[in-house]
Amino acid sequence: MFIAISILIIIASLLLTFVVLIQNSKGGGLAANFAAGNQTFGVRQTADFLEKATWTLAVIILALCILATAFTPTRRQQSNTVLERLEQTGTTTGVPEFPVEPAAAPVEIPAE
Repeated sequence: MFIAISILIIIASLLLTFVVLIQNSKGGGLAANFAAGNQTFGVRQTADFLEKATWTLAVIILALCILATAFTPTRRQQSNTVLERLEQTGTTTGVPEFPVEPAAAPVEIPAE
């Protein structure tokens, strides 16, 4: 579920970026390239739609981020599964044992 919500957040973010770039800013922005759309629907109606779309997408992203926190996997759950996996694994067989030499007698350093 967390992955699905994350994908929705990414899609909404990309749409929000696109809507913001289309909006007519003081410098003309990318909206100047869509002059035909402004003539068909009217400049004011297009601006109202883009503003509503911006706020709607922003609220959707905020709500999805809050919802994603409910489905975020916790570290405790992940560590338990790792510990369970380690406990379920058996001891390895066929590991060679290296001979251990007896410890050498300690060397005494004469005091001066």
